[in-house]
Amino acid sequence: MNSYNGWTNYQTWRINLEVFDGFDIEGYSNDVYELSNELKTYIEDYLSETTNEGLALDYAMAFISEVNFYEIAENLLGSK
Repeated sequence: MNSYNGWTNYQTWRINLEVFDGFDIEGYSNDVYELSNELKTYIEDYLSETTNEGLALDYAMAFISEVNFYEIAENLLGSK
């Protein structure tokens, strides 16, 4: 297992730290599975809206494909 700072992997740790640390989940689902899907969609939409199509977007999407959004959702719901 390639855990990183107590998280599943570096990608999960980094996205949690830089995007979801202090994230207000009001208005989002209270179900871990549903919230994990909402978080993934949030990131994908953000990247699509702020990054031009091409290599940079491809690399960003590849990076987030390794993120354990379920773990982030668990963390966000546990800290409510």
